[in-house]
Amino acid sequence: MIQQTMDRLRPLASDDQMWVITNDLLSETIARQLDLLPQERVICEPAARNTAPAAGLAAFLLERIAPESVLGIFPADHVVAQEAAFVKTMRTAIALAAEGENMVVLGIQPTHAETGYGYIETGQPLGNDVLQVRRFTEKPNRERAEEFVAAGNYYWNSGIFVWRAKTLAEAVREHLPEMAPLLEEIAAAYGTTQFAEVFSRVYPQCENISVDYAILEPRSAKGEQRSKLYCIPADFGWNDLGSWSALYEHKLEQGLGDEQENVTEAENHLLLDARGNYVYSPGKMVALVGVQDLVVVETDDALLVTTRQQAQDVGKVVKQLAREGREDLI
Repeated sequence: MIQQTMDRLRPLASDDQMWVITNDLLSETIARQLDLLPQERVICEPAARNTAPAAGLAAFLLERIAPESVLGIFPADHVVAQEAAFVKTMRTAIALAAEGENMVVLGIQPTHAETGYGYIETGQPLGNDVLQVRRFTEKPNRERAEEFVAAGNYYWNSGIFVWRAKTLAEAVREHLPEMAPLLEEIAAAYGTTQFAEVFSRVYPQCENISVDYAILEPRSAKGEQRSKLYCIPADFGWNDLGSWSALYEHKLEQGLGDEQENVTEAENHLLLDARGNYVYSPGKMVALVGVQDLVVVETDDALLVTTRQQAQDVGKVVKQLAREGREDLI
């Protein structure tokens, strides 16, 4: 999927303009898969700190060499079915972001009351399919999600953001004043022999927070006219495979389900009176009897059983394991 992410960005930027922020566990594999990407542009986080520090670091790095350059943030777990439409939408976003202090997010028309995505409330249209942003709401409960979908002016937050490097760096300084000097210290060390030591020592001190919570939500509180936040509705066959339920839906769209809409990736399986289930268990026989809408995932060291409706809550399991010190499982 990261190869696909790179491929669909190539009409917009050359390989030496693309950076990957990942971790040590994945860095060698990613560098090998993206053999056209210079090794020095694979940045390995010494600690997981969510999207605000990662995006902010990219902004501070670029601000030092090309502050007016437009920076796009692209999660690597997205599926885009219509790449030509994606490129066209991105060109609109890039042009808008380049005009000044504008921050642009791509919004996806919701098809159901999804509780695992953030929502964008939009306001006045500005022409050229651009809408002003009124408010960001991160992962509402089901009742609020249903209200948002019924309202008609809410979009899913795709997690694809576009802004100038200078714009994002200044926003970090404004909304994350304690984090900004840490990222500036790291950026100043980049390209020197001290970078690895500074990065590993300073980056874990950054707050663990998403760019949505840290910057976009407080920015939207300024009001439509002053926030300079814009949403471009996107229609290019988008899906976020960041959850098992999303992967299930994607597999169904690919025609990989059975007549009862079960998607099964198991060496052997037996399904009796079962409907709408997703099973991943490549090394073991799985039998489902009289159940529906389940997610069953077996790996070498763990077994997950949940419902498709609550599959987004897997993150709570990870947090609980972290609190219990189960480093062997996270």
